[in-house]
Amino acid sequence: MMVVKETTLNNTAFNIETGRVARQANGSVLVTYGETVLLATAVASEEATDRDFFPLSVEYREKGYAAGKIPGGYIKREGRPSEKEILSSRLIDRGLRPLFADGFRNEIQIIVTVLSADKENFPDVVGITAASAALSLSDIPWMGPIAGIRVGRVDDEFVANPSASQLEESDIDLIMAVSEDSILMVEGESDEISEEDMLAALEFGQKSAQALIELQKQLVSEAGKAKVEFALPGKTDGLEDRVKEEATSALEEFLKITEKADRRSKIKAFSTDLKEKLAEEFPECEKEIASVLHDIEKDITRSAILNESRRLDGRGPDDIRDISCEVGMLPRTHGSCLFTRGQTQSLGVVTLGTKVDEQRMDELDGEYFKTYMLHYNFPPFSVGEVRPIRGVGRREIGHGDLAERALKPVIPREDVFPYTIRIVSEILESNGSSSMASVCSGSLALMDAGVPVKEAVAGIAMGLITDGSNFKVLTDILGDEDHLGDMDFKVAGTASGITAFQMDIKVKGISTEVMEEALQKAQNARLRILEVMNATLNSPREDLSEHAPRIISFKINPENIGTVIGPGGKVIRDIVEKSGATVDISDDGTVKIAAVDPRASQIARTMIDNLVAEPEVGAIYKGKVTKIATFGAFVEIMPGKEGLLHISEIDTQRINRVEDVLNVGDEVEVKLLRAEKGKWSLSRKVLLGNDE
Repeated sequence: MMVVKETTLNNTAFNIETGRVARQANGSVLVTYGETVLLATAVASEEATDRDFFPLSVEYREKGYAAGKIPGGYIKREGRPSEKEILSSRLIDRGLRPLFADGFRNEIQIIVTVLSADKENFPDVVGITAASAALSLSDIPWMGPIAGIRVGRVDDEFVANPSASQLEESDIDLIMAVSEDSILMVEGESDEISEEDMLAALEFGQKSAQALIELQKQLVSEAGKAKVEFALPGKTDGLEDRVKEEATSALEEFLKITEKADRRSKIKAFSTDLKEKLAEEFPECEKEIASVLHDIEKDITRSAILNESRRLDGRGPDDIRDISCEVGMLPRTHGSCLFTRGQTQSLGVVTLGTKVDEQRMDELDGEYFKTYMLHYNFPPFSVGEVRPIRGVGRREIGHGDLAERALKPVIPREDVFPYTIRIVSEILESNGSSSMASVCSGSLALMDAGVPVKEAVAGIAMGLITDGSNFKVLTDILGDEDHLGDMDFKVAGTASGITAFQMDIKVKGISTEVMEEALQKAQNARLRILEVMNATLNSPREDLSEHAPRIISFKINPENIGTVIGPGGKVIRDIVEKSGATVDISDDGTVKIAAVDPRASQIARTMIDNLVAEPEVGAIYKGKVTKIATFGAFVEIMPGKEGLLHISEIDTQRINRVEDVLNVGDEVEVKLLRAEKGKWSLSRKVLLGNDE
């Protein structure tokens, strides 16, 4: 039976249907918003796994046909997911994950497929609602529904799910996943908005999303399946009490050790000894013992923070770890900064390139070029581990995207700074919030490179510990506080306002009260970090690195583009070869010349100026005879520009044959008498002194 429910959002029809397609999945829906159509399916394995983590995978895929496109490349079919698809998968995952039933260990796969894209209504945020609807309809134990909503602000008015054209005019791009009464996930960027505006946007989004939640509830009431019952893994009689008896007091002492490596080493050694001690009494129960130990550690840590305001490293709730900044440490790079906050360290490196270094992006909403990018690397040594180094993972793509968005509002426009900018953040140590350290190192590296950024950007990660009735917001969280806590809320911005944000939670939602306190404390921390950064380098260097290319940008008449390029690119290749500079010409006539050596740029500029210069009437030129005719000689007075030297204008005396005075290849001084419709009339006679 097909069931369809419809509402309206931002004056656009939004409908969800089920029962027509993908009926063998546990739950499936088609969601249509405008002319954007998504298929979302939810499937769970029949048997539970024995893994000690929740086996959820979310896959978001965009099909080329959705926008009437054939995929590029040799194979001509969709391959591995793009960065956009990976980021959208993470976006959906983070909203769904907190609401799965505790202890459910069946493997779950959510697939969201974009079948049609109208290029105005974004499919990524619709994917959150689509995945929620598929799960809500299924028999998979899940405590939804939730809704995905995008918030923009145009002309000081908030807009729910702004179209692509509206978002271009917006100073905020906020994506939320919300339930009926809580916020579950936040992601986005903004143009230095205030904390008050951020809260107002969150409240607007929460309210706007309720229509989509109501739509799903109506759908489930008519077509939903009963949720399956599942048994929690059995517990060995007496084991939990025995482990608590042996371990609680010891772990309480170990967790007072403020140095992470020492603390983890002692806990690891104690755990190993305890497992050996209990092996005879509780055979083959190592995993269960480890699970109980983890729960004890979690309870002790959370209790110390909630009741004593004592954190693992001895700091108070609002304290920031010690910060140091060092710029210009790499002599041959264009800009560099080593930013260290406690045991988190990012080496930010800036490279300045030319137009040929732009990144070509081919997505459903069209093709475009990126002139600014930030890449984040997380090697295993940063956390003292050994593991294979393979391709870039989803975590690295997500963290890099967040840091890239944080710095984007201060990057100068291309017409002001015509460079391609690449920032790389190498994480050398990690113990909490390496993405926000990347923002800080990237910001200072840009200044060190001489990029004319508006102002510095800093980032901070906020945490949360709550027991349901009480809560404690933590500033600058450690890795263990992220792992054992309830929230990871990253906020980046300048002294003027917020530029990027990301929030993930592990509880079933958080209130506006918590968000307000977290934002206020994040602002205080951000301003303190900016003070340290500004004490190191408070403005961009006046000059670029001597190793960075110098770019000259100017315009020529678009009609002369062909002259500069030449047949088959012959002329422009000759310019590049003779000057040693890189030359790029846009369709509007903008010429960009880049070279590390300024002399090379000037040589190329002179050659191009000579090619496009227009002869001036009355000017005298030294040209070369290129062709002889019975009525005169053709003389090249400028590169690619020939004028006619009529036989009557060759000499003061009458001559019968041009060859009596001139031959092909001769150099001759001439004066331009007339210019008419691209034809130039020359005279030698007027320069001989007898016929002025």
